[in-house]
Amino acid sequence: MITGWVDNHRVKVVSLVPSVTETLLDWGVVPAACTRFCEQPDLPAVGGTKNPDVQAIVRLGPDLVVLDREENRREDHDALVAAGIPVHVLAIRSVRDVVEQLPLLARRLGVDWDPPRPLSPRPASARVVVPIWRRPWMVLGPGTYGASMLERVGLALCAPGGGARYPTATLGELAGLGADAVLAPSEPYPFGERHRAELEAVAPVVFVDGKDLFWWGSRTAPALERLGTVALPG
Repeated sequence: MITGWVDNHRVKVVSLVPSVTETLLDWGVVPAACTRFCEQPDLPAVGGTKNPDVQAIVRLGPDLVVLDREENRREDHDALVAAGIPVHVLAIRSVRDVVEQLPLLARRLGVDWDPPRPLSPRPASARVVVPIWRRPWMVLGPGTYGASMLERVGLALCAPGGGARYPTATLGELAGLGADAVLAPSEPYPFGERHRAELEAVAPVVFVDGKDLFWWGSRTAPALERLGTVALPG
């Protein structure tokens, strides 16, 4: 489980970010361990993104642990650093961040990778609400990776005012936004047909793969292609 090369030496990598785990595997780098949310049952798990087993990671003696500022906690980062474990911290909130930051990680691992082109936003063709949680209802807001993905495929994000990145609202408040469609992802909340009726109180509903909206890295380019072909009502 130790692959990848840095200065002609094998490097043992632990990933605490599902998007990074997927990307490393696509790069041919098999992590020594990852989180239980990475959906890799054949790899050892060292806890979750918010509660990793720091001591288990230290016992593995990795050459590098990869974290993301939004998905992981500062105290776990600090504990790893205090234990002498090298870390690589990403801060991905947009497609451009992927283009700018992932090549640095690839270079550190000795991987050749061509990032997705930094696509300019398309003119908006429709306005969408993206629910991400239920009870309470929470939706995708501005300044997020998902919002950046939608902007690049010509979908304008509707969210309650105030600029919160993940605002809460009632279905009535969401209906008042006047969106053309609800884009209902399969994660982090598993929206499906059983939720169609209540979501249609907001706007006509289209279900999409949540990973294409929220997982970044090697997935970004093909996800943009898939999101760009989503057929909206009307």
